[in-house]
Amino acid sequence: MYGFLFRPRWLLFHALVLAAIVVMVSLGFWQLRRLDERRDFNDVVESRVETPSVPLGDLLGEPGFDPDTAEWRATTASGVYLDEQILVFNRTQNGQAGDNVLTPLLLDGGGIVLVNRGFVPLGAAPPTPPATAVDVLGRVRASQQRERGGLTDASVDDAPITEIRRIEIERIAAQLDGEVAPVYLDLVAQTPAIGPDDPDPVPPPELGSGPHLSYAVQWFIFSIAVAVGWVLAVRRSIAKRTRAAELTDAGDEPAAADSPTPAAAAPASSTSGTDGSSPG
Repeated sequence: MYGFLFRPRWLLFHALVLAAIVVMVSLGFWQLRRLDERRDFNDVVESRVETPSVPLGDLLGEPGFDPDTAEWRATTASGVYLDEQILVFNRTQNGQAGDNVLTPLLLDGGGIVLVNRGFVPLGAAPPTPPATAVDVLGRVRASQQRERGGLTDASVDDAPITEIRRIEIERIAAQLDGEVAPVYLDLVAQTPAIGPDDPDPVPPPELGSGPHLSYAVQWFIFSIAVAVGWVLAVRRSIAKRTRAAELTDAGDEPAAADSPTPAAAAPASSTSGTDGSSPG
């Protein structure tokens, strides 16, 4: 009765079902891992944002300073903006496409720090920074790096960078005259105050859990649905074979059912011969 389950077509069916279940369950657990990573990220950001702000010089001078562990902390800096502004393109904010304006800040104590002054709509010219000395409050950010498969920025020898895809501090520092801090700042507040014509400061990261939990549940439901479909297909084939056996015992000719998805049988012609020609 159950020997048909080991026929080649059924074995292939079993393998496809098993592979689908394994892939879907794996994707569900992957989404759960993404959820854990998201929660860990939220905890890190919340703890660092709540840390009181410190002057940038003191922050950079901390023993064992690491840009990654300092990211999202609040810091203050004073100086004068330079004119060498760079557009960080392909950005969105509040559902609008545009660019971020990256402006070097020449620090009072020497050195330079890059300041992401904020967002401007696509096609808008970057607003000129204040010509006077400024005091800024910003969030520390680590230098961005190209991830595997990410696009690279075009480079022209001896040409200054005016647009860039990612804020790669090392690349930008090569065209600035002075020592550049190993971190950049997302501008939060400024004295003199940020005006209506200035770039819109970049908001802090969203700390929600995202859709990962719902996606994980969906993948697990899909895997259960595939398993239930396999059970129904097996039960249907068993039922058909049971009926075929009963018909055989009753002297009737049963119909064959050898695959998990039986095809409709073509009716035999009563007007043709065995060689396909019409009888004379």
